[in-house]
Amino acid sequence: MSDKLIITPKTKVGELLKVYPELESKLVELAPEFKKLKNPVLRMTIARVTSLQQAARVGGIPVDRLVNSLRKEAGQADIEVEEKESIKAGPPDWLDEEKVKLSFDARPVIRNGGHPLEKVLKETKELEVGEIYLLISSFMPAPLIDKVMERGFDAWTDEQDGVFKNYFLKK
Repeated sequence: MSDKLIITPKTKVGELLKVYPELESKLVELAPEFKKLKNPVLRMTIARVTSLQQAARVGGIPVDRLVNSLRKEAGQADIEVEEKESIKAGPPDWLDEEKVKLSFDARPVIRNGGHPLEKVLKETKELEVGEIYLLISSFMPAPLIDKVMERGFDAWTDEQDGVFKNYFLKK
């Protein structure tokens, strides 16, 4: 067994692939959404800050399955993994399109190698309690969602045809 990197839900995808580049094919096998890791821009930006816990949400697979499948490929034993509550349940009671005060389509920014985090954090800070921010993306931006939630927001994501609408309610 390699002691180069112990794979856990907190392991960053970029770090994992740097130490175990051969695991990229396993990631794609587990969730085809991970094919996007072949994009060098996403690999350098998103993968660097995305944990396996967050990647499991993006891929729509249980985090224990993702982590333990990768551990097995790397010659590590299975571990107990606690699931975080999913934010992908049905629409929350608070979701009301009329309460969306600000929205941002991040797809062009990401396509050009940028990252929407700073803009989203700045704009969500401007909201009043009860107002909603809408972020549109081409994938679930789990690390960004977690950052906004850490600042006292509720979040919900709706995906249709590869377009992710990420709603943030200021509490």
